[in-house]
Amino acid sequence: MTETATTEKRIVEINGVKMEVDLRQAKEIHTYKVGDRVKVLVKGYSDYKAHAGIITGLDNFQNLPTIGVAYIEDSYSANCVKFISINAQSKDVEICPANPDEILITKTSVLNALDRELLKAEQNVLDLQTQKNYLLKKFEIWFSSQPVTAEF
Repeated sequence: MTETATTEKRIVEINGVKMEVDLRQAKEIHTYKVGDRVKVLVKGYSDYKAHAGIITGLDNFQNLPTIGVAYIEDSYSANCVKFISINAQSKDVEICPANPDEILITKTSVLNALDRELLKAEQNVLDLQTQKNYLLKKFEIWFSSQPVTAEF
């Protein structure tokens, strides 16, 4: 055997049985539980982007077992929490265990972005309340049931 061939094979023992495994053809099987940190690869408009996520549920449906994932989508406009269900029929999405040394997001950046979004939403509510008050004050005659008469 050449040096390359020996490094691509490994002896593993499972329940007392030793096996030689060809690492070029071996598959890695991940075991997930609720609360595990994962990376979610989601297809966007033109490319794929990785997001930080958490396993939220393992739904053992009889015909289509499904993994529920919450992830932080950090876009140019805002950071938001999105939810996705991943199963054998899911397209354009994948998950893998998160690398503990990789920093995709920070708590501070996400909370600051969400606070900015809350301020925008609060301002929108205030703007709508102002419009409503103006409408009730200035347009009351328009909405009254009595006909409007105009004198020239």
